Amino acid sequence: MKLIAGLFAAVLLLSSCSAHIEDYDDTTPDFALFEYFDGQVEAWGMVQDYTGKQTRRFSVTIDGTIKGDSLTLDETFLFDDGEVQKRVWQIERNPDGTYQGTAGDVVGVAKGKSEGNAFHWVYELEVAVGDDTYILTMDDWLYRHDDKHLFNRTSMKKFGIEVGEVTLFFTKNQ
Repeated sequence: MKLIAGLFAAVLLLSSCSAHIEDYDDTTPDFALFEYFDGQVEAWGMVQDYTGKQTRRFSVTIDGTIKGDSLTLDETFLFDDGEVQKRVWQIERNPDGTYQGTAGDVVGVAKGKSEGNAFHWVYELEVAVGDDTYILTMDDWLYRHDDKHLFNRTSMKKFGIEVGEVTLFFTKNQ
């Protein structure tokens, strides 16, 4: 019984330590998702496994187009092993200031919100590993640094356990 109580206390402690989007309310510059991704953006990053070991590196070109309250992000990923992946996001700005999005390898609908210089985005992603496909929960945090740069950390989880992390750096082409 003490073991169960201890595990429950640890889970509560860990969950109370996580960041909340409201923590960024007074930070600048404003994230402005549509403004930043309107046009061409380049990014580069890496994937790390649960031990912190780098498993892949990649670059991304992103072409963003806005029509009303809809943003299309056409992303092309080039991995260090030569693999090329495409993802096209359709992101909608809701009247309450939140966002929702879909893409071909996203299960269901991604949901996000921005406050200050931060954007928090959560979704499930189908990830191919060899001959298998896994559905991972992506806990995605993006932070605007200035007019031209932002950075991103994404926790990848399976059954609530972190199995990896993605780190990305973005630069907006003028």
